[in-house]
Amino acid sequence: MSEVRPSSFLGVWSQRLLAAILLGGQVLIHLLQGRIHRRNTVEQMAAVGPDSLLIALITAVFVGAVFTIQVAREFIRFGAGTTVGGVLALALTRELAPVLTAVVLAGRVGSAFAAEIGTMRVTEQIDALYMLKTDPIDYLVIPRVLACCVMLPILTLLSAITGMIGGLAIATNLYRLSQSVFIDSARNFLDVWDVTSALIKGAVFGATIAIIGCSWGLTTTGGAKGVGQSTTAAVVTALLSIFIMNFFLSWVMFQGLGRSTL
Repeated sequence: MSEVRPSSFLGVWSQRLLAAILLGGQVLIHLLQGRIHRRNTVEQMAAVGPDSLLIALITAVFVGAVFTIQVAREFIRFGAGTTVGGVLALALTRELAPVLTAVVLAGRVGSAFAAEIGTMRVTEQIDALYMLKTDPIDYLVIPRVLACCVMLPILTLLSAITGMIGGLAIATNLYRLSQSVFIDSARNFLDVWDVTSALIKGAVFGATIAIIGCSWGLTTTGGAKGVGQSTTAAVVTALLSIFIMNFFLSWVMFQGLGRSTL
């Protein structure tokens, strides 16, 4: 059996990452030219948004509950129980809701994009589109990118609200904090920029997931085995990209500008 060398793997991965970056540039150019397939875009919005809503909300409610369990007791011990709601609201809007929702979509939607388009590539359906004088970027990629860019911010906002509900349930029932104090704390801590930053991150992460999933699908080779490898690699690359981009986005958005939480 031939052994796959790490240097060879990294070389292939680097080439596919470069192809994804170039695909992102092509998508931007085509969007500026107004080349949007509206019916496909609506179909992809339904697949990305409503079909992913339940799992995103379940994740958010338990994340908010767990965060409150970890934070509330310590804050109450130090006499800062009235700030639990505000700290949870900041954590959800700035980091937890955008990142975790993007992770859910990377596993569910990014893998589906890579598998679907990868199957089309190895079965020569992509070549058939070219024969029909249809650009795969316009027909396949742009609808998925737009769907993720539009629906992921909406899912992020709904996840933040659901996470607050989960945290509120734990704070009021387990730690006997006042519901009005919890909500007033969240209202006092949050400002428009915190919510806006969550929406911006959602849009950026959505574009990243869609472009990586589509690019890995378009560069698939090797039949059914190649489809499986592309799907796995697309999810892993999307997750790494989300975490790395989240660091830089948080640095730009909040470093030196964030308010004190207490």
